[in-house]
Amino acid sequence: MSQVPGIFWVVVVGCVVGIAFALYLVKFIMNADQGSKEARAVNALITEGAWAFLKRQYSTIGITAVVVAILIGVLIGKLSSPKELDMFQLTAFGLGWRTSVAFLVGAICSCASGFLGMLIAVKSNVRCAAASHKGLNAAIKVALRGGAVSGFLVITLSLIGVTAMFFAFGGASHPEIAPHIIVGFGFGASMVALFAQLGGGIYTKAADMGADLAGKVEAGIPEDDPRNAAVIADLVGDNVGDCAGRGADLFESTAAENIGAMIIGVALYTASIKLGFSPMVAVGWVLFPLVIRAFGIFASLVGILSVHARGEKENPMNALNRGYYVALAISAVCMVFVCKSMFGPMTSGWAWLMGAGLIGLFFSVFVVYVTQYYTEANHGPTRDIAEACKTGPATTIVTGMAKGFETVLPTTLIISVALLVSYWFGTQAGLDIPWWISGAYGSAIATMGMLMTCSFILAEDTFGPITDNANGINEFTHAGGEIRRITDHLDATGNTTKALTKGYAMVSAGLAGFLLFQAYFDRVQLFQGVEGSMFVVNLVRPEVFIGGVLAIMMVYLFSSWSLQSVGRAAGKIIDEVRRQIKSDPGIMAGTSQPDYGQAVDITTKAALKGMIAPGLLPILLPVVIGLIFRFIPGYDAPMAVGAFLMVGTIASILMASFMNNSGGSWDNAKKYIEDGQLKGENGEVLGKGSFAHAAGVVGDTVGDPLKDTVGPSLHIVAKLIATVTLVMCPLWIV
Repeated sequence: MSQVPGIFWVVVVGCVVGIAFALYLVKFIMNADQGSKEARAVNALITEGAWAFLKRQYSTIGITAVVVAILIGVLIGKLSSPKELDMFQLTAFGLGWRTSVAFLVGAICSCASGFLGMLIAVKSNVRCAAASHKGLNAAIKVALRGGAVSGFLVITLSLIGVTAMFFAFGGASHPEIAPHIIVGFGFGASMVALFAQLGGGIYTKAADMGADLAGKVEAGIPEDDPRNAAVIADLVGDNVGDCAGRGADLFESTAAENIGAMIIGVALYTASIKLGFSPMVAVGWVLFPLVIRAFGIFASLVGILSVHARGEKENPMNALNRGYYVALAISAVCMVFVCKSMFGPMTSGWAWLMGAGLIGLFFSVFVVYVTQYYTEANHGPTRDIAEACKTGPATTIVTGMAKGFETVLPTTLIISVALLVSYWFGTQAGLDIPWWISGAYGSAIATMGMLMTCSFILAEDTFGPITDNANGINEFTHAGGEIRRITDHLDATGNTTKALTKGYAMVSAGLAGFLLFQAYFDRVQLFQGVEGSMFVVNLVRPEVFIGGVLAIMMVYLFSSWSLQSVGRAAGKIIDEVRRQIKSDPGIMAGTSQPDYGQAVDITTKAALKGMIAPGLLPILLPVVIGLIFRFIPGYDAPMAVGAFLMVGTIASILMASFMNNSGGSWDNAKKYIEDGQLKGENGEVLGKGSFAHAAGVVGDTVGDPLKDTVGPSLHIVAKLIATVTLVMCPLWIV
């Protein structure tokens, strides 16, 4: 630890504080009232179903991870370049087993993040439902703090994992080498996150669509009515998809982006050593991502504790936004302090780098506002969709698609402007290195700035499924109208918080994608023995065109396979609900109880089967492309894979933007109608049971798999293809 600056100990303190705060929140949740006996019985069914699914899912993922880890170790060991082995001072076997271990540790930590996120969520659901009997503020506090357990554990685990692997593989004595060795950690986390999000997303949306279409539309009963055989499967799905899946998603996001930024920081570390700076000072370029993440934990903690509604009728989103602004303000102050402390001794241009970090924070606010505008019911886009419901499902679908496609514009502008400005700031920092590396580091700092409030954002995301389940439990147990009004509003707010989390993850993935491109190209040049020049992807070469086209095809094919998996699973659930209603008239009469377990089992099997093919596609395709072009004379395999990586990242992000925002708008348009806000030609209320409501339900069921299955999975695909290429590039470099 001789080359670690004093400020690095903030990382240790941040990890301790993050874990301690999560435990404090766990105690708060566990001490909260669980409500009536009936509510506890419903939650027991949800918990049982969620655990049954996760055990089967992670058993499948675990076996896959072990096989992949062994293959990685063997291939890396046999195909590593002599130059890289000489630089790392390792044997081929040594590099192989280290990469395999890093992969497995990343996979295990990602699994743990999913489990922990779901565990506390199912404990919070029933407590939020009970708190709603006391008022809005009590329910908000339980839901947000329950979500914050996941937020702080996931981000802290990510920080602990990357830090531990960095020092375990020689980061204290060779900080210029360790980031390259631990890229397997990001790959393992990304692979598990994709399967967790995809499997959970297929489960949750198949159950949701089945409950909506067979229950609401066909049988004319509420989605969470006890007579609906799919109700428990639907409530389980909120936890395994939105909690476990998203926890693993943001774990891998922060891990992969930290490692990518550290790899770029290696070039600055080496340059600073050559200029005569001591290793103790120069290592700041490499350690900055870890330090700033620790300060983000402190900022998010204060933000969470400051959330409080100013009245029982206040929009819950306003209370959450105030807490977010507090976290942002503290993060900005911390960014200034850390940049001055770590970069100030090495360059007089540290303020430019600080500016890049503030750009990341600034544009994260834009993401929140754009997402809220397109998905909240108080704004035009969602109300336009609700109005379209008056004329039937067709106009509902067309309008929702149009609004979703429109959201690609602001998403693109945010990513482009943030990248352009932060990159330019990096080039102005006066660093004695090639301008493209300096610019890439500016973009890396912007990404780190955007992710500073990740703990708070993830808490808001898990807030969504907790309030959704609380609303379902209240409906299932026939809570009063005023209590349902509270959880209805919280549920609608939860739809928006889930959407803005996806928007936040999507834009940060855009910035991170650029720094991961740079990390890939740096690694390729390291293998090829080329230093001091920019890696160029030549657009007129056929392998580059083919790599780009295949990347876009991969995004569409992944989306197709994922949606087909949801459709097949939903069809089975609809058939099961119909079968039970037809075979037992007592279900609709309320004299007998449906077989909830059968619906849960059907959805579980369909989700696990459906996640395999689309999950393997982005893992295998870049490797196949690299190997094919390696063995065809005259073609440049690294360039072909580089084109696949760049175009695939861009296509994934823009497709995810369309899916996330259109799905969120359809969902809240339905809730806008259910809340009695839509009026007919003569001023009559077009609420539940109306023709407009049926059209809104159809729109929601179309949007659900877009926003909760494919869209969030594409965030992971954008980073997974980067970590795959980073780890596996020795296979296609001659």
